[in-house]
Amino acid sequence: MYSIQECLSAVAAGLFALHVLQKLFFPYFWKDVTFLWKIITYGIKLELCKLTSKVVTVVDTFVEQAQRIPDKAFLIYEGVVHTYRDIDERSNRVANVFLKQGTLKKGDCVVLLMNNEPDFVSVWFGLTKVGCTVAFLNTNIKSKSLLHCFNCCGAKTLVVGADLIECLEDILPSLREDNIDVWVMKRENGGCTQVQTLLDQIDFASDRPVPASLRAATSLKTPILYIFTSGTTGLPKAAVITHLQTLKAAAGFWAFGGREDDVVYVPLPLYHSAASMIGIGGTLQLGATCILKKKFSASKFWSDCRKYDVTIFQYIGELCRYLCNQPKAEGERAHKVRMGVGNGLRPDVWRDFHARFGEVRMCELYGSTEGNLCFMNHIGKLGVVGRSNFFYKLLFKYDLVKYDMVREEPVKDARGFCQRVKKGETGLLLSKVSATSPFFGYAGSKQLTERRLLRNVFSSGDAYFNTGDLMAEDKEDFICFKDRVGDTFRWKGENVATTEVTETLGLVGFIQEANVYGVEVPGHEGRAGMAAVIVRLGHEFDGKALFEHVVTDLPAYARPVFIRIQEFIEITGTFKQQKFQLVQSGFDPSTISEPLYVLDYVQKSYVPLTDKVYQSILAGEQKL
Repeated sequence: MYSIQECLSAVAAGLFALHVLQKLFFPYFWKDVTFLWKIITYGIKLELCKLTSKVVTVVDTFVEQAQRIPDKAFLIYEGVVHTYRDIDERSNRVANVFLKQGTLKKGDCVVLLMNNEPDFVSVWFGLTKVGCTVAFLNTNIKSKSLLHCFNCCGAKTLVVGADLIECLEDILPSLREDNIDVWVMKRENGGCTQVQTLLDQIDFASDRPVPASLRAATSLKTPILYIFTSGTTGLPKAAVITHLQTLKAAAGFWAFGGREDDVVYVPLPLYHSAASMIGIGGTLQLGATCILKKKFSASKFWSDCRKYDVTIFQYIGELCRYLCNQPKAEGERAHKVRMGVGNGLRPDVWRDFHARFGEVRMCELYGSTEGNLCFMNHIGKLGVVGRSNFFYKLLFKYDLVKYDMVREEPVKDARGFCQRVKKGETGLLLSKVSATSPFFGYAGSKQLTERRLLRNVFSSGDAYFNTGDLMAEDKEDFICFKDRVGDTFRWKGENVATTEVTETLGLVGFIQEANVYGVEVPGHEGRAGMAAVIVRLGHEFDGKALFEHVVTDLPAYARPVFIRIQEFIEITGTFKQQKFQLVQSGFDPSTISEPLYVLDYVQKSYVPLTDKVYQSILAGEQKL
């Protein structure tokens, strides 16, 4: 017989052995279990909405929070505090103004064209309380595109910020001809009879709640927003956003470990899904406080974080690089920021950010506004956009398939079906369209919706959402973003990933920022690599140093053939680099005023690209 002490010792030894084995072979087990449990419980909550036909929407949650914590700061904008009660009552005023007008009814669409400010949220929530769907417009939109946007979503009402009304002067007559009501967020119209002022009416409207039945939703699949995705070559597309998508997005901060006592810094434009659906939606889901900025300012970022005791910040695209490019200052680590949530953070910037500003937990996520799949890097591993596992794949069906860069289409087998890539290989990410992962497409165009789908992928009749992104999944189930299909190009028979080249150029001491793309060269197949770069302040372009760096760190086919020096790199409103115009302009020194250089293996340097050198390239006299 064993004594109790011996049994306890044996149990302790066994548990210790299991702990060691778990750490060695399943190091992420408990983090995976905790995160998966959150996903499952939230999923069950959404499924209950389907069964009961009663959806607790994002605005419903906001109203509940306004009753529970009415005096807590919800938005802080330019130093002014707006409590949950303040925004709730102001949105009630907006709702009552439109109800009194009698021109809007449940299901109507209203276009919102405003910069970041508290009234963006008040108008958004107020229109939702009336039962309207709201279309967010990019504030950089052009007149032609704006008329197109109205046609897409069928809107007959426009609410525009006072600082943006001048942008519409050319098309106001056209809007009136189409019987579109234009409301401006100001108190006097300056004599213009083509618009109606809204602020003075809001001031005198009742702040009593409108009937909750007006905003009541019985299906998760009911559209509640239209968010326009910007195309590089075509007109904006109106992505249909349903209650299902807004509720999933609003749970983002919570899934990453956000708390009610968090202070969230949102410097991104509210017309983008990251700021509105994740930023505002996530803040109110927690019952937290949001520091809303009109625009992102790299020079004011850390002072703001210290001033408001920010604990979570949102980022996208190149935002973190801009912070790293700021002049170093004392006390850069003296802050309370514990988490950054966003996407598009390159590994080199991630490392620099940590080295300079401290071990802020960077929570990368992957997903598109209209997509039906989301990855979340809940582990916090550097350089990856998400993590999967056996159970996650049961819930969300996705695959990485072989992609032909020349034909620009998935590789098919003898039966005409797509071929899955092996672990570690790069492939096109496809997400299966199903009842649990629906794709709602674009408003006003079945053709655009169909173009984003691939059918008969692995079996006859199936349908997958084509993300257009090249990804890889390693042996530990971490998922890495490689490139956009349109950004990757072929040179010398090989595929060149712009992200890899950009990261390599970012390690060169005198290069502050690089934007890599491919350009056509007459007489050559594929596209030659070209990089638009910004030279750091106080440095000069060094062709020999750059030559040595790319020859050492990049294979021959991936080395940029051409370099274009720029003072600034154009970006979108969501901090993504613009490539289209650069690709179109090519490398002709007679049409480009900025300095150009070409890779020269004879001189072992990047040398000036003169008209003479350019002509020799066209004549095939210079080897590339």
